[in-house]
Parts: sequence; C-alpha cells; structure tokens
Amino acid sequence: MTLNLTVRSTESGDLASVMDVHTRSFGYEKEAHLTAALLADATATPAVSLLAMHGDEPVGHILFTRARLNGKGEPLLHILAPLAVTPKYQRQGVGGILIRAGIEKLRDMGSQAVFVLGHKEYYPRYGFIPHALCHGYQPPYPIIPEHSAYWMFQPLTPEVVPLEEGIIHCANAMNHPAHWRDDSGDKI
Repeated sequence: MTLNLTVRSTESGDLASVMDVHTRSFGYEKEAHLTAALLADATATPAVSLLAMHGDEPVGHILFTRARLNGKGEPLLHILAPLAVTPKYQRQGVGGILIRAGIEKLRDMGSQAVFVLGHKEYYPRYGFIPHALCHGYQPPYPIIPEHSAYWMFQPLTPEVVPLEEGIIHCANAMNHPAHWRDDSGDKI
C-alpha cells in the first residue's frame, strides 16, 4: 500500500481520535489514558503532539512531553512517550515519519535532548543512543541492568551541549512506577 500521509499538530478536538489510535495500536486502553492524562498535564508542557493522517483517517500519534534534569527548569528536555500506529499501518514507516517530524519540532522550539524508554532495535534507527544511564542520565524509576539499553537519548542541538548528569524527571502524569515497567509488572 502506498501511503499518502499528512502529519499535523493535534488540536483540542482531536482527543477522541488520539485515544482511538492508541487503543487500536496497543489493543488495550492503558496508553490511551496515559496520553489523555499527559495532554491535560501542565507539567508536560511545552509538549509536541502530532497526528498522522491517511486521508481523513487518523493512523498514528506521537507525544513528546517536558522533562527536567534533576528537577530544574533548564535546559529544555523532552521524553517521547507514547508512540502509536494503528495495526493496518504498522511496518510502513509511519512511526519513523512521526519521530522525525516531532524531533524537527523539538529542535525548532530549542529542546536540547529527547529521551525514550523503548525498543533498542527500533529507536536507534532514528538517532537515539542506547544506554542513556551509562551517559549519566538516570530514568525516573530504576531499570534492571539487562534492560539498560532500552533507556535512550538523542541530543538535538548541532553542537554537543554537555548536560549535567542526573535524574530525568518526567511530567506528573507519567511519574508512576507502572509506566516504567513492562506489562507483567517487572521493572524494565
């Protein structure tokens, strides 16, 4: 199938479509509810929320929310979570299109780096560096050593701006251990 996608920033009237994309993508509502909570969370701003459309059909969504290093307001940082593509459109590049578009928007707003807890085989294709903990960036909740490659980061500035080491704090809606564990309840 040849895709003719458009990617646009979400608007207030898109919440039902965004939640539907997440529910269909994951097969359950956990990420949909997290996304709705993050979109309503003042501590998540400034955020980047993008919807991928195939014609009039919403087929993907990505959300980047504000993060803080050691609880400080500067520098501007973000966490990518969640990313969803409906099953019919998976494995066709929709996720990559959303990641690239979101990173471009983050750069335009002056964000210094973006973090993600995700598949170590997928996100490095889009510039993410595995083992962020080895670079001095601790996730909001502990990650077991055998899964440390899943905690990644990507600098967003052309010149390397050294960030101080420390704990990455996420928005309040994501600041719960359940969001940092796999579906079995084990720490990632």
